[in-house]
Amino acid sequence: MKSILVLTAALAALAIQAPAQTTSLAATSRVAADQLATSKGPLTIQPITHGSVVFTWNGKTIYVDPYGGAAAYAGLAAPDVVLITDIHGDHLDPKTLAGLSVGKALLVVPKAVAEQLPAEYKTRVRILGNSQRLDTLGLSVSAIPMYNLPVAADARHPKGRGNGYVLKLGGKNVYLSGDTEDIAEMRALKNIDVAFVCMNLPYTMDVQQAAQGVLAFKPGIVYPYHYRGQNGLSDVDGFKKAVNAANKNIDVRLRNWYPAAQ
Repeated sequence: MKSILVLTAALAALAIQAPAQTTSLAATSRVAADQLATSKGPLTIQPITHGSVVFTWNGKTIYVDPYGGAAAYAGLAAPDVVLITDIHGDHLDPKTLAGLSVGKALLVVPKAVAEQLPAEYKTRVRILGNSQRLDTLGLSVSAIPMYNLPVAADARHPKGRGNGYVLKLGGKNVYLSGDTEDIAEMRALKNIDVAFVCMNLPYTMDVQQAAQGVLAFKPGIVYPYHYRGQNGLSDVDGFKKAVNAANKNIDVRLRNWYPAAQ
């Protein structure tokens, strides 16, 4: 009987420890965060996976396109703002949202996303259409068009449905492309300090398109993200070479957005 009790206690202890171990593994698989100085303190940039990134700035935490399971966000502060770019499951992921502490977060989304969000989030949703802006919590969020070329109603990403975003944080402008090609609105961006630019076929654009778009608007720093497509991971090294061959002043930062796949 004593041995049975000991075994039962050991199994119970393992059951208690298992979630903590899972959380620890998820947290340690993330790449290291970067920091950028702003007029209101450092902006911490934490890549998560695919098109998801977490920003911490001025006491606020911003989740972008939370996706891939809540464990990927273990150890990070609960969000004050959640930005969602589009309706596809790698951007609007209700299962991941349900596992996160988003009870007090403001959800900034395009109309098409708002229409698909579960009812419990509706009171905290702010809808932004392309070219609209929201000033809240000391930061500014501007919705930027994102779409496929040529423009077509049956495109995977039709014009007007989804949003890219420009965040203004302490005098720094951060651009999130969402799912787009090198559209005129992206090329026309000005004074972007940090850009996150997608490059995955056949959904968005290829590496050369992405490079040419970046060379047009000249961000100070660019992160290639959202680079998993039908044929695996895009050539982000080739993207860096193409950008820096034409403009050595753009800081192309390659990070592993798919640690589980490596």
